[in-house]
Amino acid sequence: MNLLMSLRISLRALLANKMRSFLTMLGIIIGIAAVIIIVAIGSGAQKVVSDVIASIGSNIILVIPGSTTSGGLRVGAGSVPSLTQDDARAINTELPSVLRAAPTVRGTAQVVAGNMNWSTMIMGVTPEFLQVREWQVVSGRELSPSDIEGASKNCILGQTVAENLFGSEDPIGKTVRIKRVPFIVVGLLDRKGQSPQGSDQDDIILLPLSTAQRKILGSQFPNTVGAIMVQAKSRELMDQAEEELTTLLDQRHRIGPAKERDYTVRNLTEILAASEQSQKMLTILFGAVASISLIVGGIGIMNIMLVSVTERTREIGIRMAIGARQRDILLQFLAEAVLLTLLGGLIGMAIGIGGATLISQFFGWPTMVSSKAILLAFAFSGGVGIFFGFYPARKAAGLNPIEALRYE
Repeated sequence: MNLLMSLRISLRALLANKMRSFLTMLGIIIGIAAVIIIVAIGSGAQKVVSDVIASIGSNIILVIPGSTTSGGLRVGAGSVPSLTQDDARAINTELPSVLRAAPTVRGTAQVVAGNMNWSTMIMGVTPEFLQVREWQVVSGRELSPSDIEGASKNCILGQTVAENLFGSEDPIGKTVRIKRVPFIVVGLLDRKGQSPQGSDQDDIILLPLSTAQRKILGSQFPNTVGAIMVQAKSRELMDQAEEELTTLLDQRHRIGPAKERDYTVRNLTEILAASEQSQKMLTILFGAVASISLIVGGIGIMNIMLVSVTERTREIGIRMAIGARQRDILLQFLAEAVLLTLLGGLIGMAIGIGGATLISQFFGWPTMVSSKAILLAFAFSGGVGIFFGFYPARKAAGLNPIEALRYE
């Protein structure tokens, strides 16, 4: 008896007890569907984290002012500016592992355009800022070195600001007023979406650093900046860049071994990579929990197959009496178990894919069903059938033909 004949006989046996076959498959159906849905939700969450990582740029180290002590009192980080444009220039020119550094200042202000107004973040930047952030200008132009040197009244709008001030109109060449100072819109940024903290990265206006310092944000500490974004030349050089950076700033700020640093260095890539790793671990954990139902379903299949062997003992005896070999009986019952799990797996996959789609549409959760997860689920369901069906099949094949024929 070949494999095709065994499958045909197994299918007839399953169709003879439709309700029992369906209830037996139910554990497999629920398990496969649950695994696919959970993996789809986890993969969607990982995709969101990956997009956030990509949105801030690659290989970025953020340097911000640290805590300081004044009159015996320690004040919070960033309360006293300790970073300067000269620090940024030194980082750009003296560190071999650094690709570029971009000093920034930031604040909030009300922006007016015609009869529309909007409160948004104002950020003073240099031309390197967009390169560090890997942020494209989709319309108009970027800020140039001459804008910085001449403290020009040009600006670049984020998508959210442009939509709230100009709607669907092209903002390039239009005038906006920031703290009563008129600026010409020379560029429109590409859309970035949410930041790791959940804020809207597109709700921003970029000004030349010198213009923001002198005319909009102001500062009682000339030449200081609020932060320096540093981009390493590669992922492998991140640790080296961080070490070189701290050594350089310690020298420039005259910070000895016993003195507290007046700046803080943060590796943004490591922080977000840790977040992505935690998402993966949660997906694996929930997937493992959902897989328990597959094991329970496999035990159910073993139980039903043992009952089936008992019920069909006389049939097995007749088959052996007319020439069926032990391997034919083994193949027949093993095929029944595998067929049960594969059919349950197919139904479970359909429910899982549909469930993931419905969750995405009705609840707005990001889901991503991968072909790898579907193939793995299908292979796992077949493996469950072989593993849990082998013992009942072997028991059936090992029956004594004479005793089987006498069985009532």
